[in-house]
Amino acid sequence: MTRRKQDGKAAGGAREDAADERTPARAQGRGTGRRAADRGRYGRLSRERVLSTALELVDREGLSALSMRRLGAELGVEAMALYRYAAGKDGLLDGLVEALYLELHERLDAGFRPPAGPGAARKRGGPGADPAPPWRLELHRIAQATYQVALEHREVVPLLATRMLAVPLARRSQAVLRAQEDMLGLLAVAGLDEEEAAAAYRAVSAWTLGYVFADLQAMVDNPEEPEAAFRLGLHRMPVHDFPELRAVTPVLAENGGPQGLAEGLDAVLDRWAPG
Repeated sequence: MTRRKQDGKAAGGAREDAADERTPARAQGRGTGRRAADRGRYGRLSRERVLSTALELVDREGLSALSMRRLGAELGVEAMALYRYAAGKDGLLDGLVEALYLELHERLDAGFRPPAGPGAARKRGGPGADPAPPWRLELHRIAQATYQVALEHREVVPLLATRMLAVPLARRSQAVLRAQEDMLGLLAVAGLDEEEAAAAYRAVSAWTLGYVFADLQAMVDNPEEPEAAFRLGLHRMPVHDFPELRAVTPVLAENGGPQGLAEGLDAVLDRWAPG
């Protein structure tokens, strides 16, 4: 075959390849290739799956283990495939907060009930009185569900403070905004006007999250020490400088539990809506 014929054949082949690339089958093949980048080891990616896997990773190994590369490895994809679902590390951190609130809503929607007795909203006016009004019972239900979710995801709890401080209200996830809307709606049902509802909302939120933080704070200095005082490291604290703190620390080392949360919440609500 002459050189001219060879060149013509090559050119014709190139034109055929170009035409093939414009056919639906070839285009579909390229699309499948792109979509394959979003398929993890266990199936197609979604924001919900990315966030739930991130939450599992942090529950297991702590916040320091979370990175786009590590999360990609957990999902069986390249790190770049995750940027469609979270815009970097900060996006993942915000996503973890979203995941906590999504779990909170799932529990509430599934009919979560706080424990009877300790942790239950008390009746108004003593024995034999009518039970607390529905709006108060629902605020207790939300607080207790929040407490339970936090206990199960301790490593993520600090983000409930740090990310709320960093992310403006209008940029928060729908799950977070829904929780805030629900609480304000209940306070409106209680008869509070906008200013009263805002003040009560701040107080209820501060109490609920503050209680969670206090219950989850690190207290034990040496878990292998059988003696309580040494286990808590009280010998490291000057005896004469912190007498009250030394005395109360053994009590603080025990979780306050649902009952303490409920009692404090009732005290807060009594200030703003005693009904």
